[in-house]
This record gives sequence, C-alpha cells and structure tokens, in this order.
Amino acid sequence: MEYKKKLIEVALPLEAINTQSSREKSIRHGHPSTLHLWWARRPLATARAVIWSSLVDDPSSLPEQFPTEGEQNAERERLFKILSELVKWENSNNQDILDAAKAEIMKSTNNSPPALLDPFAGGGAIPLEAQRLGLQAYASDLNPVAVMINKAMIEIPPKFAGMPPVNPSSSNILENWSDTGTRGLAEDVKYYGEWMKKKAFERIGHLYPKVKDEHGQEHTVIAWIWARTVKCPNPACGCEMPLASSFELSKKKGKEAYIQTIIEGNKIRYEVRHGKGAPEPTKTARGANFKCVRCGESATNDYIRKEAVSGRLGVTLMAVIAEGSSGRLFVSPTLKDSETALNVDPVWKPDQIVPSPCHDVDRLPMYGMPTWGDAFTNRQLTALSTFSELVNVAKAQIIADGGSSEYAEGLCVYLAFAVDRLADYSSKFATWSGEFIAHTFGRQAIQMVWDYAEVNPFSDSTGNWSGAVHWITLAIGKFPSIAVRGQATQIDAQRDSGLRNIIVSTDPPYYDNISYADVSDYFYVWMRHSLKGIYLDLFNTMLTPKSDELVASQYRFEGGFAEAKTFFEDGLLSVFNQIYKYTQPESPVTVYYAFKQSEVDSNDNKASTGWETMLSAMIQAGFIITGTWPMRTERTIGLKGSTNMLASSIVL
Repeated sequence: MEYKKKLIEVALPLEAINTQSSREKSIRHGHPSTLHLWWARRPLATARAVIWSSLVDDPSSLPEQFPTEGEQNAERERLFKILSELVKWENSNNQDILDAAKAEIMKSTNNSPPALLDPFAGGGAIPLEAQRLGLQAYASDLNPVAVMINKAMIEIPPKFAGMPPVNPSSSNILENWSDTGTRGLAEDVKYYGEWMKKKAFERIGHLYPKVKDEHGQEHTVIAWIWARTVKCPNPACGCEMPLASSFELSKKKGKEAYIQTIIEGNKIRYEVRHGKGAPEPTKTARGANFKCVRCGESATNDYIRKEAVSGRLGVTLMAVIAEGSSGRLFVSPTLKDSETALNVDPVWKPDQIVPSPCHDVDRLPMYGMPTWGDAFTNRQLTALSTFSELVNVAKAQIIADGGSSEYAEGLCVYLAFAVDRLADYSSKFATWSGEFIAHTFGRQAIQMVWDYAEVNPFSDSTGNWSGAVHWITLAIGKFPSIAVRGQATQIDAQRDSGLRNIIVSTDPPYYDNISYADVSDYFYVWMRHSLKGIYLDLFNTMLTPKSDELVASQYRFEGGFAEAKTFFEDGLLSVFNQIYKYTQPESPVTVYYAFKQSEVDSNDNKASTGWETMLSAMIQAGFIITGTWPMRTERTIGLKGSTNMLASSIVL
C-alpha cells in the first residue's frame, strides 16, 4: 500500500498553533490542568493540532483530487483554516468546529480512525485531546497519581455524561440533563464537596477560631504567619531567633503593614503595625543564613541544618491575617492563637520516608523533616486527614441519595483531588506573597521556605476547601460533552500493552529533568488515604513505584552517573521498540522533546544528550524521522534567571 503523507509531515499553520498554545498557559478557569497539579504539561492546543494533523492527509498525497500545485496549496489553506479554529481555547467544545475537524479525520481514515495511545500519559493532555477528536484514547503511566488524573479526564466524564445529579438539592430541578454533558457530574461534586465541608467543620471547626478587631467585631482568619526558629548560637544570647525572610505583610499603597519584633529580655515578641518601616529580614544570604534580631550573631547554614536534623528547629507565630470588612485585616498574635494551633494531636499522618538523595524533595530531610507527614503542621494534618476520611463517608451518602456505587466511586475521585489541592496550599512550604498565599509547588520541586502561611480551609480566601472544589467543577465542565470512553491503566511503558494498529503520540521523560515519582509522593500519600478502598490495585504500595520509573536518577544507582544514564537510554530504546509494535503504517508517531540537557565532550564541545538519545532510540527501533516542528509548549515567563526555562518543544 502506498504511504500517504500526513499534513504534519508537510506543512502546518505554525504561527496560529503557537499563538494559541502560548495563550493557553495563562488560562486557568476551567482548564483541565486545574483539576490536579502535574508537572510539565503540554498545552491542549498543541496536542490537538499534532493529533489532528497526524491523521489528515496532506493534499500532495492525493494527486487524483488535487493534480496541480496550486490546487494542493488551496486545499492546504482550507485545512489550515480548520486547524486554526480548532486550536482556539474557546472552541474546545464548539461542536460545529469539532464536527468539521472530525469529518476530515474520517475522510482520511476511510471512516475508521485508529485508537491513540500515550504510554507516558502524565497530566493527560494528549489522551484528552484524542478523545475530543473522536478517537478511542488509551492513557498509560507507571505513576498512580498520573493514572488517576487520566481516569478523571477520559474515563469518568464520558461514563456519566448526560446524567442528572443525584444530590437532593439539584435532583428535583426539571431540566433535560441529557443535553448538558458533564454538568450533572459537576453539580454533584460541588454539592458533596460542600457537604464534606460542613461535616469537617463539625469535627474540627474549633481549631480555626475567629479573631476580633479593635471594635470587638469577629473576623474569619485567612492565614497564620509562622517563622521557623533556632536557638541563637551566641551563648550570651540564647534567644529563639526567627528565621524570617521578610517582616512585611502588605505593600499595598495606603494599607501597608508589617511585623515588628519586640525584644523583652531574652525573648522576642511580635506585633503587627501599619504603615511603612518594616524591620530588615533576618536572612542574610542564600540558603539557611540568618542573623539574630537580638544580638546580631550569625547563624550559618551548617549550624541551622544541624539544629534542624537534631529536632531543635522551632516555630513562632508572627501575625494573623483575617478577612476584614474593607480588605485584609492584620492582627498581632496572642498566646491563645499559638496554643490552639500547636496543641493539636492528629489522629493520622503519612509516615512514609522522603527519599533524601532526591534533589527535588531533599529539603525536607535536610532540615529535619524525614517523613511526608513532617511537611505539614499538626493542625494541617488534622484538617487534611479529616477531609480525606470524609471522602468515603461521602461515598456512602451519595449511594444513600440514589447514586449507584460506580457513580459514587467516580465522584470520590474528584473529592480526593480536592484534598490534594488543599494539601498543595496546606503545608509548611506555602508562603504569604503580600496579597495571597502561594502554593507549595510553585516550581517542579519543594523549595525550603523559612516563614510560611498556614491557611484556613474554612475561609473564603486562597487555599480554602470550597475554592479547591470550585476549580475542579470548572474543569469537569470543560471536558468533551460527547466522547468515546477512554481507558487509563497503570503499566510500565517498556512492557507490551497488547495494543496494535494504533497511533502513538507521547511526551517521554528527559533524563533526570523531573523526578515525577519522588515529587508526586507528596500527593500520593493523601490520594492513597482517600481512595485505597476503591482502587485497591492502584494504591497497593506505600509510595509510587521508583525502581522501574524511566528517569536517570543517580541516587537510585548509589550516585553512579554512568549507571543511571545507561538505565535511561536502554529503557528509552525498549519503549520505542514497543511503540514500533503498536503502530499502524498509515499514520506517523509523534514525540515531544522539550529538555535542555547538555554535557561536555572530550573537546569541551557541548552536545545535546537528550536530543541524541531520543533520535538514537527512535532510529534503532526502526523509525524514520519525517518531520520536526518547533511548538511553543512552555511558559514564556517564569523564574528569573532560570537556566532551564524553555520557550518551545520540538515535535518529531
């Protein structure tokens, strides 16, 4: 059979695709990426464009229909117009545009489009967009967190699309729910999320008391601002010195506020004051380097680490931030505020060990936090475990309200995701930015912070429970209304999935760029606590699988760079050998490459290790590279001075 070149192998409206892909990175409301955090996601626009153009014939392959170059160019422009509309965010569920795109796929595949597999499904952009285009989508990943994200995107929504909600508040509304796609599912997530909040408040609401202003009026707390402390190394001083990166609470013009340190003997007290004039931060240099506010003595990085590992790193409450009637209310802390937070004994905490050699998470054990439970305060642990345990209580309530067991289990996945969203904001690594609370994973690693913000899950501000549920319901509402049911499974990409005559589009890992298994353990411990009774096989290990993960982590080979490199390169070749078995000859395999990794050879010349490895593995497996395209898949703004920020990926 003569091979017909696909559009992606000849020409693409690259500017239109890249514009929409770049724009999408700033879209939050309703974007599937807000369902659950995952790292290094590809834009939906890019995935949609790549899949569609991999299935649609290029006009040059149809000389009987388009015999001249002019006719081929005209037809190509027509296809470009379809694709340019298809990649727009606002057209994600525009049925007319989707129907036009699907018609071209059917035309080029003899009305029998192949299924699609992404063997490194991760955050699920590729399988979701395959499903949106009418394909049977298969998502596989070794990581249980990634598998659950994909189930929540391509398995559960189409299974219950068009169903009315079962909750007593919405179920009696006279409406044709069969035309509303996933709205019924979203309504139930919203209702049972609020139901859980009420139940949680009944159990632990007393741990989140309100504060009074100068007029005696009560206000709901947004956050408590804590600083870690260490005993001053100066024997003549010996006070508990605050490790404060900043004493400023607000820089907003006319509403400036700061924390004033007040020295009383060998103790330090904290008062909130308004206006300008915040004290200088005690942090003196990068890393754990601070000075004592009482005597000026320096506490070095080594000293603070030793104190932390020995269990002598303390905390002190510096300020309380509440929801005022006309904006933020900044209040000085009281002894009762501290005692309420510190005198809490959580009934459960994740005691799994953090992998200390892994650079992405090693700040925890480095500073005296050896287990995942140590990433949270006792009050945070109490809140998270309460909400997590209420997931299964909600399951019983959903069934009592008339939902099937299968439907209740599906809803529980989204409620468990809300627990994970809460965990991202409820840790000792969330910070007060001056206007809002910044979550734990502002980057693809856990970065040590010295003064942190403890959120109130029952407030109406950043990091609260209702907000977590709201973001999830918005994302559910944007899933395809009519879709073929997808399938998400846990499988090592080096193993044979059993699929044949399909197409593959995937975004493989890149050496040790992100240790997905290590960083995702942060969420896995909570997800497992919430869902292990429903997904027994998926959560049968205490932590995510590590030994088979395709990543060049030297610590897994006792620091051996050569062994880690060989493991990754051999594994990548094995993956492409499997992909070669799966694919049909009519459509190309598409692979994303977005890693900035180089090493110096014997002549001091830099060579792109990742690029060479990717190409070598593909070619050794039997593939021929027929095209490469630069796609704008990364944020164009980010960490200042970062040497590994990328503006684009290469799609092969």
